[in-house]
Amino acid sequence: MPAALDAVGLATTSHGRPSGADRAALGLPEAPKACVVLVDGLGMRMLTERGGHAPFLRGRLPGARTLTSTFPSTTAAAITALGTGELPGVTGMLGFSVRDPSSGGVLNLIRWDNTSLSPRAWQRHETLFEQLAARRAAGESLREVVSVGPARFVGSGLTEAALRGMRNVSAEALADRVDVAVAQLRRPDVAAVYLYWGDVDHVGHEHGWGSWQWGEAVEALDGELARLARTLPRGTLLVVTADHGMVDVTDRLDVAATPALAQDVELVAGEPRANHVYTAPGAAAAVAARWREELGERAWVGTRAEVVEAGLLGEVAPDRLEVVGDVVALMRGRHAVVDSRTQTPESLALVGMHGSLTAGEMAVPLLAEVV
Repeated sequence: MPAALDAVGLATTSHGRPSGADRAALGLPEAPKACVVLVDGLGMRMLTERGGHAPFLRGRLPGARTLTSTFPSTTAAAITALGTGELPGVTGMLGFSVRDPSSGGVLNLIRWDNTSLSPRAWQRHETLFEQLAARRAAGESLREVVSVGPARFVGSGLTEAALRGMRNVSAEALADRVDVAVAQLRRPDVAAVYLYWGDVDHVGHEHGWGSWQWGEAVEALDGELARLARTLPRGTLLVVTADHGMVDVTDRLDVAATPALAQDVELVAGEPRANHVYTAPGAAAAVAARWREELGERAWVGTRAEVVEAGLLGEVAPDRLEVVGDVVALMRGRHAVVDSRTQTPESLALVGMHGSLTAGEMAVPLLAEVV
């Protein structure tokens, strides 16, 4: 996002770096307008292996770049990185869920339900769009950035944490979002549009990305992206990317039914592919040892200190350190660790999952062209 905004003359700073450096690194050209499309859950491996369902996107793969998502490879972390230019260690968006310091329970970083914490109080780092809004308020003549998505996202927890500062225009169906995005970009006061689409991810979770249902979802997406490219104002920079990929899981181990995993564990949060394990006081080392023995080659298991030292989360702010699990379990292959004590039956039954460090989860496409 910093690179795309820089391409249309909206310079920002993030992660101690000017946006011009990001644009140079990604090779994005200058353009009068930009449309950034984020397809939730469309990993590079998925696109290349099942590209027959996506002729428009497949035709652009020869000129595409492969980017590495955030760790954890999940929506809350990655979209907040998109909106702020900062890594999860700074933003505190460390997974689908973490331990809620206000209650000791599970804090869902997508829905923000059952908590006294506000998204703005949790994710305090300025977004790129707040930077631009502050400059506009100070008198600079800057064109707008517009977010196009469903009405329920306006003011939602994740929007407030990750993307606050944009003007929101609601549209539900993908075809309607395409129409709205084009109409907004035809306005002289709009420089860029962010368009989000989540159905590919939803279908992948329910049926797996190897399913025929996933193929149909990608076909529908591809057709609308082709229409978007045809109807955007001439000279618009079209950028298509994703927040993470996905693995179709075949093996689930339930903490509730596995004494070696449950002993001295107060709470399991995060993702089934990237668990934050919060232990009884002083038990982290013993829990890590038991999880390593039980999971074996199915996972990499590290203590909080090991995860932070490895730099997986970027620089971890001091006030975010306790948010990281005392033990973190990152799954390999097609394995997952779930906990039926806190997870819903629907989440336990998901086929497609993500969050860990495999290429299938971390590698995402960047397709960019001036249309």
